[in-house]
Amino acid sequence: MKFGDMTELAVRNLREAVLRNSLTTLGVAVGVASLVAMLSLGVGLQQLATNRLNRSGLFDSVFVSSRVNFRGPGRRPAASADEKPPRALDEDARSQIARLPNVIEVYPQIRFFTEIRFDGKPFATMVAGMPESSKASGAFDGMQGRFFSGASADEAILQSEFAKELSPQPSSLIGKDLILRYAEREAIPPAANGGSSRSAPGGFSIVPREKHLQIIGVVDTEPAAGFGGYGNGRLLIPLKVAESLRAAQVNDLRDILSDSSSSKPTYASLTARTKSPDDVEAVESSIKKMGFGAFSLLDASKSLRIFFSVFDLLLGIFGSLALAVATLGIINTLVMAILERRREIGVLKALGAADSDVKQLFFVEAGVMGLFGGVLGVAFGWLIGRALTFGTNIYLQRRDLPAVQVTAVPWWLVLGAIAFAVLVSLIAGLYPASRAARLNPVDALRYE
Repeated sequence: MKFGDMTELAVRNLREAVLRNSLTTLGVAVGVASLVAMLSLGVGLQQLATNRLNRSGLFDSVFVSSRVNFRGPGRRPAASADEKPPRALDEDARSQIARLPNVIEVYPQIRFFTEIRFDGKPFATMVAGMPESSKASGAFDGMQGRFFSGASADEAILQSEFAKELSPQPSSLIGKDLILRYAEREAIPPAANGGSSRSAPGGFSIVPREKHLQIIGVVDTEPAAGFGGYGNGRLLIPLKVAESLRAAQVNDLRDILSDSSSSKPTYASLTARTKSPDDVEAVESSIKKMGFGAFSLLDASKSLRIFFSVFDLLLGIFGSLALAVATLGIINTLVMAILERRREIGVLKALGAADSDVKQLFFVEAGVMGLFGGVLGVAFGWLIGRALTFGTNIYLQRRDLPAVQVTAVPWWLVLGAIAFAVLVSLIAGLYPASRAARLNPVDALRYE
């Protein structure tokens, strides 16, 4: 029997019991819809988490520190004859790291504790310098006001909790000025140290300074809560402005007590951003070869991928339960079709149809139900996912949070769900097809 004739016969047989076959197909569609909806939720949450973390700059960043920072307090082992002294994390080191392949940006983490004056009152706070690239990190989404107008703008963004200390209405602070009082590190020429052979070739003094800044925004998150800092920044200023202040930081005390003869200021830590997370491992290895300490979040990202893989597997298992129930409906429908069509099967065999032809006929009927059920199930699953996203965004909107996409239906999920529905339907048709093929044509023709 030709495949086209067999398909036509199978479709005709399915039309004869439209209600029963439609309900069976609908059962397959419900099973596929539950599978697609659950897997789309897992895929959507994974994409949401990955995009947020990638935008935060954590997965494409390498955090660099001087190796002296890795020694515990009070532990200063004697250096051996062939051991090189630890390299200083200064401007020369920053330039060298910036020249590495696939490194697009190297910036220091500048944080210093100081005091500001607003409305004639003093407020102690932590100041943090923010690079221009932090605008794309997602930390400033939904902020009140705007981001810095330029890299050298004398502007400030307040963290919401600190803004509430300045005014009960944080939004009213936007556009007002404040005075930043800080201690500037000013270099001292070598001659000023007295010229003693035991004195350092240079040093620095602390000079009080003031800086007028305009408040341009209030942010709810903590964008400056990064690695290597000495606290969360509550007053955010452009990084270039922070560098120009030459404010004294915690690591300056380490420079004074160290045996280093360098008069150049050093950084507590640097952040090297790469073109993509795939370049992090190579850049991290190159930085370590330079003599610096470096670490990234590669291990955390691997753990995250493992978590979502297990999560997707569990969602797929629970979603497949409904499809497994639908297979029982297919078996029941085809078994009932055998009882109703025994004379038809007998006629087919009497006309020369082989057992394999009868099997293929029932296989085609099961496959058609699985195909239609799979297509409908994907459509229903997509609608369920859209409903979940819509409901979630309504919930977030009521709490003044940005909208998100919690579900995603990629092309591989569409094709995989349809193929899985057809495969399950064919498996469900094994028993009815084998039973129909084993019918004796003489007994089938005498069946009333």
